[in-house]
Amino acid sequence: MIEPYVAALSTYAKDIDDVIMLITLLVGFWFLLAQGALLGFCWVYRKRDGQKAQYITGEEKSQMRWVSIPLVLIVCCDIYIALADGPVWAKVKEDLPPAERKVRVIAQQWAWTFVDAGPDGQLDTADDITTMTDLHVEVGKLYHFELQSLDVIHGFSVPVFRLKQDIIPGRTIIGWFEATGTGTYDIQCTEICGIGHGLMPGRIIIETAEQHASWLAEHSELSVASNTLPQAAQE
Repeated sequence: MIEPYVAALSTYAKDIDDVIMLITLLVGFWFLLAQGALLGFCWVYRKRDGQKAQYITGEEKSQMRWVSIPLVLIVCCDIYIALADGPVWAKVKEDLPPAERKVRVIAQQWAWTFVDAGPDGQLDTADDITTMTDLHVEVGKLYHFELQSLDVIHGFSVPVFRLKQDIIPGRTIIGWFEATGTGTYDIQCTEICGIGHGLMPGRIIIETAEQHASWLAEHSELSVASNTLPQAAQE
């Protein structure tokens, strides 16, 4: 539904779009039906000269059907939505496929810090690559991300992945994504995290294998060099 406006570039983006479309169609149907019935009843039972209004208690079976039948149908729609979105929720939020790469996302008022695991694929080692604002990832690789906050609740959102996860201070929240296309796209904070909330944009740069290997080689050398310099030289 929104793909013409916001690209779908993760392995689970289409699944989420399908659930949103299903909910939109079902809710939209009942909304239009209810509004149509409301306008129709307003017209049919409008005030007329010489005709008294009726007092309806809603206790008669013929009257209760107007409530009970739609209620049953709506509950059936809710059950259908639950059956459709349950597997998608489990796939995105509960299952954790094996990772090919790892990245740490650190949020603070009002900036993003990203720590790539570097060539060795392990976080908290000498070749980790730390960047501000820009997150570099490789297309076709399955990433695990670790979300951390230094202050308040933030929301890590990558619209092209259909990914959104709140970041809670004091906790490390783990999730995953796998990009299916290249390009540069927005990263947003979707929690109102303070007066500078609107000034907390980020970018995700999805690269080909060759581009990402080049970026890793260039920045891991800088990272290792900075970690091996004497403290006085770093200062």
